Amino acid sequence: MTAAALVTLFLAALGAATILPFQSEVVFTAMQLGGDYPVWLLVLVASVGNTLGSVITYLMGIWIERFRDRRWFPFTPAQIERAQRWYNRWGLWSLLLTWAPFGDAIALAAGILRTPWPVFLVLVTIAKTGRYILLALATAGLVG
Repeated sequence: MTAAALVTLFLAALGAATILPFQSEVVFTAMQLGGDYPVWLLVLVASVGNTLGSVITYLMGIWIERFRDRRWFPFTPAQIERAQRWYNRWGLWSLLLTWAPFGDAIALAAGILRTPWPVFLVLVTIAKTGRYILLALATAGLVG
């Protein structure tokens, strides 16, 4: 049991929730199957790392939005308005899908559209923790 392995899991989970091409499931599953760490600790470390990764992506959304009037900005005002209408209707609950492969885009949109910080954090934490709990249960089912 080493702290370095837990740091590796944390960084893999954090990277997986940003625009970087990381996969934390392989690291998580390997560590769980290795049996050196209690599952609750793996879920905690991975969930915190993955949630923090989404927070970074959310902050990137806040940061990039200030450039919306620039010529190079990737979205038109009409696209932003359409996204705001959609997000105002479904957006908050879509944060529960931030665990999915397209979840980075949802976290980025939440930042651009200024989702209230407490709401963002609660919903994303639920989604990310739920993801690792289900992964832990699925992995336990493979061996049990």
